[in-house]
Amino acid sequence: MANTIKIKATDGSDVEFVDNIIGSGGMKDVYFSPDKSYVVGFFRDKQDFNAKDRLENITGIYRERIFNQQGGDYWKDLFCWPTKIVEYKGKLGIVCPTYQSRYFFKYGSVNDDFLGIKGREKEGKWFASAKNQNRFLAPQEKGDWFKYFQICIRISRAVKRLHAAGLAHSDLSYKNVLIDPTSGAASIIDIDGLVVPGKFPPDVLGTPDFIAPEVIASKHLDIKDPARKLPSIATDRHALAVMIYMYLLYRHPLRGGKVNDLDSTKDEELSMGSKALFIEHPTDASNRVKANQLHPTQLPQGDPAKIPYTVCGPYLKDLFNRAFIDGLHNPTLRPTANEWEEGLLKTVDLMQPCQNPKCWHKWFVFDNSTKPRCPFCGTDYKGQLPILNLYSSRREGTFTPDNYRLMVYHNQYLYPWHVNRNLSPNEKLTDEQKKPVGYFVFHHGKWLLINQRLTDLEDKSEGKKIGINEAVELTDNKQILLSKEDGGRLIVVQLVAN
Repeated sequence: MANTIKIKATDGSDVEFVDNIIGSGGMKDVYFSPDKSYVVGFFRDKQDFNAKDRLENITGIYRERIFNQQGGDYWKDLFCWPTKIVEYKGKLGIVCPTYQSRYFFKYGSVNDDFLGIKGREKEGKWFASAKNQNRFLAPQEKGDWFKYFQICIRISRAVKRLHAAGLAHSDLSYKNVLIDPTSGAASIIDIDGLVVPGKFPPDVLGTPDFIAPEVIASKHLDIKDPARKLPSIATDRHALAVMIYMYLLYRHPLRGGKVNDLDSTKDEELSMGSKALFIEHPTDASNRVKANQLHPTQLPQGDPAKIPYTVCGPYLKDLFNRAFIDGLHNPTLRPTANEWEEGLLKTVDLMQPCQNPKCWHKWFVFDNSTKPRCPFCGTDYKGQLPILNLYSSRREGTFTPDNYRLMVYHNQYLYPWHVNRNLSPNEKLTDEQKKPVGYFVFHHGKWLLINQRLTDLEDKSEGKKIGINEAVELTDNKQILLSKEDGGRLIVVQLVAN
């Protein structure tokens, strides 16, 4: 039976851990507390003054800025943030909350957990490749495409919060994010290496696949050379874009068929560095994926010719272009985490359930066509499909388009942020603003919007008020006023029939 060791944290509080290593990462050995509510991780190598100062800031002022403010509880699910510093036998350590149970594999992989991952942490890397998705993961662990959008929204939101505090993660990758595709949850881990520009430089360059091209291209230069590029908020933005692309498409955006050097090490440096090229670049096809080099388990997702990035819809297509074409070698042009969050949220409102019960993606993004079909299984949508085009008032009596659409499906909800453009579905919403205000049903061959809480709901086409618990039918070109408030929206219904 392992001993329980009791020590004091630097803030004077008691810390206990069981003297039995439960995991070893690249830098730390990790131990459980007796009740397993927290872990203690000790750095194997001696940490200098700067490292300790960084940890004091991370567990002190930066933690307080994020968690000890109004709405701070929201971030506890999105970060596994160090809470205390400890020292024991000359080694520096940190205390962190234990990962929630949903971040551990319950079923693992197929064939009686042939990968041996049952009970292990759900590192994002297990879910970011077509091979794992198609061949190895137990079906109960996979989730569906909608859940991966929710995961990407949460990661974007967490990165946005770090950047707003002036912090960069510096090693953002699918190894340092835990995800749960069964619930759509995500949590950023390994916070102890945060970069503060001008104060705390990065400890590492990052994880291969996620290191920005400028960091790789300049790593041969002296650390003090002004041309040397180190991890920063700008490089986090590249890593975030790569992660979102991989979670939604199960392939890497830069790993194509182009060989830049016959020496494999030099080829890797060039292909991920100065010669990096988007595999789906619209005008430069030199790095296209060669389908004949793919293993059958990587298909169809591994082949962009079969599942192009445009399946992610117009908002994400634009953001991927900015990340992997405009901003790939020009960091100032990369989309911010906030722009990713907004683009993902608007895309979720374009999603439709696939009518094929055997489609494992289960959802697809409406592509603005008159004949909607699931790009993953090829199933055509059958029946009438209502599309709501959203307009909002800038001044009384006039409505202008918001470049925002809401797809309708049976039992889908209408929320306050659909009703008013001044609201965004983010961490700032009150509990009241998270409640639906109406819902859509397909009833006796008609699409209806049922009013639950809207006091201004009006069928403008008929000039008729729609009271609470009353319904308005969605017919082609119908105009429905949702709110008379400043920023209130009008919807114009478009019916696509198949």
